[in-house]
Amino acid sequence: MKILLINLLFTLLIFSDGLKDNFPDKVRQVPKAGIELSDQQRKHLQDKNNELQKLIKEIESKENNTLNQLLPDIQIFHNAVYFALNYNEFLNKNEIKKADQILDEGFKRAKSLLDGKAPWLMQKGFVVRGFISKIDKSVQPYGLLIPDSYDPNNGNKYRTDIWLHGRNENVLEINFIHQRMHNKEKFAPKDTIVLSPYGRYSNAFKFAGEVDVFEALEHAKQWYNIDVERISNRGFSMGGAGCWQLAVHYSDQFFASNPGAGFSETPDFLTTFQKQTLKPKWFEKVLWRWYDCPDYSVNLKQCPTIAYSGEKDIQIQAARMMEKGFEKEGMKLLHIIGPKMGHSYDKESAKKVDEWIAEKAKAGLIHVPKSIHFVTYTLKYNSMKWLKIDALEEHWQKSRVDATIDGNTILVNTENISAFHLDFKEGQAPFKVGAPIKIIINGYEVIDKIGLRHDKSWKPYFAGLKSVWKLNSEPFKFLVGNKKKNLQGPIDDAFMDSFIFVKPSGKSANPLVQNWVDSEFNRAVKHWRQHFRGEAIIKSDKDVTPQDIANSNLILWGDTDSNILIKKLSDQLPIKWNSKTIALKDKNFDSKDHALIMVYPNPLNKEKYIVLNSSFTYREFAYLNNARQVPMLPDWAIIDLKVKPDSEWPGKVAEANFFDEAWGLK
Repeated sequence: MKILLINLLFTLLIFSDGLKDNFPDKVRQVPKAGIELSDQQRKHLQDKNNELQKLIKEIESKENNTLNQLLPDIQIFHNAVYFALNYNEFLNKNEIKKADQILDEGFKRAKSLLDGKAPWLMQKGFVVRGFISKIDKSVQPYGLLIPDSYDPNNGNKYRTDIWLHGRNENVLEINFIHQRMHNKEKFAPKDTIVLSPYGRYSNAFKFAGEVDVFEALEHAKQWYNIDVERISNRGFSMGGAGCWQLAVHYSDQFFASNPGAGFSETPDFLTTFQKQTLKPKWFEKVLWRWYDCPDYSVNLKQCPTIAYSGEKDIQIQAARMMEKGFEKEGMKLLHIIGPKMGHSYDKESAKKVDEWIAEKAKAGLIHVPKSIHFVTYTLKYNSMKWLKIDALEEHWQKSRVDATIDGNTILVNTENISAFHLDFKEGQAPFKVGAPIKIIINGYEVIDKIGLRHDKSWKPYFAGLKSVWKLNSEPFKFLVGNKKKNLQGPIDDAFMDSFIFVKPSGKSANPLVQNWVDSEFNRAVKHWRQHFRGEAIIKSDKDVTPQDIANSNLILWGDTDSNILIKKLSDQLPIKWNSKTIALKDKNFDSKDHALIMVYPNPLNKEKYIVLNSSFTYREFAYLNNARQVPMLPDWAIIDLKVKPDSEWPGKVAEANFFDEAWGLK
């Protein structure tokens, strides 16, 4: 009987998540289309929101820096209702009342700010705040739970738990803000600030959602006494998935992590949970390594982690996969299992988890452990405590460092790494001042005869291969132009920092290309707003300024005929494209029915990207399950336009690959 009930529960869970969601040609809209408002309802909310906008403009007109810093705390209410009205995003009748209520809060704050006051800064309990995202200058909301014991004037620093919410396709801005104004999270530890990022809706806190978490945290640090030594990373369901990936990629930033349920990788979860038959392209499998957590398990040696699963929850699969990753490293995952529980916590397990995390909070972060064990597959995530990786032999292959301090000697073993440096801040380096420091890298001995600075800081650089390594006091010049952190691709990475869509002012000589560019550009604008909840900044190629080039990744749409910037830069790109051909080293494609998608360092500013003809690379089919929301294209792809775009691809991928470590064709 017990087995029968578990199987029945399994079936219900699968059905509720939608076996129908496994058909790319029958994709439902996410978020769903909204309900119709009556003329009276629409007019009431529109008029009220317009009045709030007038107050916002009045505050802006005062040109007071302090007031302007607090404007996002009001704009979040206006924008939530604006999006819902303008894009048909009232998803049920209850949201009409909620919209009215959050606008009331917006008015209350705006009038206080015009009087030079901001009482919500001293508010205890539920507080909703807003910040301006560096990515698209959108105003993003986040929630806080401020404990009753909080006193900004007593000098105390407060432990802060980041809590990542679960998947709910109805939680657009109105619902998120309303929830954060009224609903307590599962955990509200004593004397602890709980920070709840919106995470750009429903992407398991990946890509822009990942950036959102840290921008919300940095914003909160400006206004609250957050103890930077005691920040934890927690979440459940989709939030548990987000917690896993933040834990393995940023292991040195949290005193503890607590993922619950969710998923921890893509292929097994989709096969087991979603019952999807996978037929990935070779580069898709490679790109799973961005967010597949089990292969990064060793990083959690530096981040105490406690997982939770319900005994009968099919999403226990996430922790089971991580258990296997831990076992490969000779580690054991601390995994609390709620007896007879489905997709939720039981009281006793919740108590155990809270007590364990409270105990870990007493120690806080350890900045200079004697040993470091670190795995990455990309320079996007290149840091662990006092070690930073500067160059890989080959991206997306396993790259590992094991380093141990032994007196005035450091033993380092590397795999797939060609350059790294050590970074001991002032007062941190645990070596004798004035004594040489020996570094043994893969058995090769290097000696820094000068050793520590007088302030006990130390920052040596190393480059080489397994057999021979060199020491330098500054970054190696021969690495200039190589892939490096935040300039390593793939295409999706360009949308984790400031970007501008650059629209062509001309026309392509090839009608099929022109039609495809127009369609993909319009789709990109629509879906950035729909899925990542911001409005992309758009400029014509003629209007791009030196400041834009200096500060933003440029997403160039068109070809050498239609876009001035693509034409200007085409001779400096490794793939040659003109109105006749797209040329690789050993293969040509006809430009009349093929287009180029690519990410590459901007020749006009090699600290930023250009991208040709792409927004984020996963499409509508991936919206239906967060585990599908992974990069779909590598550094470049040639698209056969004779095959129309669909819910997975922008056309037929005729050829695609990664650039080498020097941004050249492989």
